[in-house]
Amino acid sequence: MANNSNKMLSQEQRKNLLEVLQSRFEKNMHRHADTTWANVLERLEVSEKLWSLAEMDTSGGEPDVVGYDLLTLEYIFFDCSTESPTGRRSICYDQEALASRKENKPKNSAVGMAAKMGFELLDEDQYQFLQTLGSFDTKTSSWIEAPQEIRALGGAIFGDCPYGKVFIYHNGAESYLCW
Repeated sequence: MANNSNKMLSQEQRKNLLEVLQSRFEKNMHRHADTTWANVLERLEVSEKLWSLAEMDTSGGEPDVVGYDLLTLEYIFFDCSTESPTGRRSICYDQEALASRKENKPKNSAVGMAAKMGFELLDEDQYQFLQTLGSFDTKTSSWIEAPQEIRALGGAIFGDCPYGKVFIYHNGAESYLCW
């Protein structure tokens, strides 16, 4: 596990994480066909994102390269675990929703967990793109970034992909879902 106080990884943690990321990268070339591991490694070695990737990986996620941002010159990583990790299930959408629950309060919120790990939830377009890369959320559902107008009314949105079709739904932000 990463050192939460300064968000730094030990040399051993760093080495182990890079080995895991390389193995996942090489097993899933269809997600990044025009990218080489050497180029990704070069960027990761000077990136401050390793701690965040370690947090995602340690929590049961499977971060993998899905693109490259020409503006920031950074590789884009999504959590490519086929189903939401167990530790990220049965949570409400955000801190406001968590605070509003009076009974059966979950331990955390999706937005809060993502922020603590240094990430943001996928938006609807990103979630749709993720689904073109493989089969994700066929048995679980994941909170996705709610448009401000929906969140202002107390709602949030989530997606899943049963039956080989992507569905985007709405629900109250206090509901129990995954991230």
